[in-house]
Amino acid sequence: MLRPLLLKRALRLPPRHHQFHSSIPSHSHPLRILSSTTTTPTHHHLRRFSSLPPEPSTDDVIRKYLGYGALLLFCGAATYYSFPFPDNAQHKKAQIFRYAPLPEDLHTVSNWSGTHEVQTRNFHQPETLKQLEDVVKEAHEKRTRIRPVGSGLSPNGIGLSRAGMVNLALMDKVLEVDKKNKTVRVQAGIRVQQLVDGIKEHGLTLQNFASIREQQIGGIIQVGAHGTGARLPPIDEQVIALKLVTPAKGTIEVSKEKDPELFYLARCGLGGLGVVAEVTLQCVDRQELVEHTAISSMKEIKKNHKKLLSENKHVKYLHIPYTDSVVVVRCNPVSKWSGPPKFKPKYTKDEAIQHVRDLYRESLKKYGEYGSKGSSSGDSEQNIDEFSFTELRDKLISLDPLNKEHIIKVNQAEAEFWKKSEGYRVGWSDEILGFDCGGQQWVSETCFPAGKLASPSMKDLEYIEELKKLIEKEDIPAPAPIEQRWTASSKSPLSPASSPFEDDIFSWVGIIMYLPTMDARQRKDITEEFFHYRHLTQERLWDQYSAYEHWAKIEVPKDKEELAALQARIRQRFPVDAYNKARKELDPNKILSNNMLDKIFAESNTT
Repeated sequence: MLRPLLLKRALRLPPRHHQFHSSIPSHSHPLRILSSTTTTPTHHHLRRFSSLPPEPSTDDVIRKYLGYGALLLFCGAATYYSFPFPDNAQHKKAQIFRYAPLPEDLHTVSNWSGTHEVQTRNFHQPETLKQLEDVVKEAHEKRTRIRPVGSGLSPNGIGLSRAGMVNLALMDKVLEVDKKNKTVRVQAGIRVQQLVDGIKEHGLTLQNFASIREQQIGGIIQVGAHGTGARLPPIDEQVIALKLVTPAKGTIEVSKEKDPELFYLARCGLGGLGVVAEVTLQCVDRQELVEHTAISSMKEIKKNHKKLLSENKHVKYLHIPYTDSVVVVRCNPVSKWSGPPKFKPKYTKDEAIQHVRDLYRESLKKYGEYGSKGSSSGDSEQNIDEFSFTELRDKLISLDPLNKEHIIKVNQAEAEFWKKSEGYRVGWSDEILGFDCGGQQWVSETCFPAGKLASPSMKDLEYIEELKKLIEKEDIPAPAPIEQRWTASSKSPLSPASSPFEDDIFSWVGIIMYLPTMDARQRKDITEEFFHYRHLTQERLWDQYSAYEHWAKIEVPKDKEELAALQARIRQRFPVDAYNKARKELDPNKILSNNMLDKIFAESNTT
């Protein structure tokens, strides 16, 4: 009898984006068991011979049964591959030597860096508010989870859930522009760049921006994202009203005037209090900025730090490990009187990047055009001259990403690049405030108080000095940059920059390790080294400086003791009980939650 043939699905497909559809029953399973059987006679017929034949040899017996086995396998395969499946069969017939394909209703969703990924059959993309309300209502009644997920840019995959997700990418319209009051009402699925493009004809723009523009508005406010500028708060402070679709109370509207307590909690609510359907934002007049990039040293930074924070609308530092170089990037409105500054750079763009190209060519010779894992770069001389700085940095790092001496050379080349790149550029704020972050990466970003705008505590610079000493002492192959930004405070209780005092300032510091390869072993090694780096930072610095991780970058530990310590830290800083109380009222079945939220915001009487 031929045993049933079990085909496991292993083919991975990119996430599918469909219009609104109903959920798929949870009992559907991505495995198909296929079988083929043969029948045997129930009666045996004996033939008589005048004399018995000689006993067959052992080899003959083995060959005979091997032949029977091959025949059975052939018959089974022939039966399966000729079986008349209906045209609308959910699973197509397998192809020889291939796995059965994924069913059409299974979605693979991952974050941008590919560090977190889930597969689900429950992936909703409503096009209208009514459809969204129906999805939430049905999920609430059936107690099936539909975690809100945006553009998937969060390094920790905070919006992902195997049980199910709802994405508002098809709800991306500008609904109303109030030019007089400089406000705009939009659907929450609109991306930042779409929003900016949609309101620029009205002479308006957003007050501040994060490094990239691909986030959905609903997502960027819910995780407490931020730009830079010690006078400018995180992006959630730009929100003046919200429309939430909640499981228990239906669609509700909250604002500073209407249920202010819930409003402040919900505008940085991590997607756990309701699906943000619409957002009303306070905008500012659209204006051109002039950006100045220059290199400095920590000694010079200390002298000018207070002035740099108070006199520049936007400022950030890019610290380069194993060097004393600090890249200072300042952005301010173009002067109406004098216009953009007149400055002739000492080096052309080609000359500025040449040092990095040379290092890459030398490194290719050293490694024989193969990286530490033996994968060929395949880069010709012509290709090298076409790469941007961040592309070259990724390629350099990929040659030997965990070799400290190699990383030091890459960092030194980066410092030289920025030294020769000093200059100005002029553009609209949404163009200027962007930053090329490089390729896929692991990131940990912390936020901590840095005094008052009028009297900075200098704790922000002390933090960096301690961090760089730690890197050097522990021989961490830390690439550049360590990015440091500032914001004013936020009134949202769950914001890492939450404070009742408007003149408080907060520093945000991000450490990074790039994932410049798709080699699974190498990515695993880099991941382990990054978490070692992050753990040392947490152990030596976080409590000392009252630092808390960005919600989109926090990673939930698997170890029970570490998880308990994280829960205790979160409870010290944020109103966990108030948040859980609001969740019980608005989402008693936790259909908008996921494993991450459940663990971080555990009930006070549970482990």
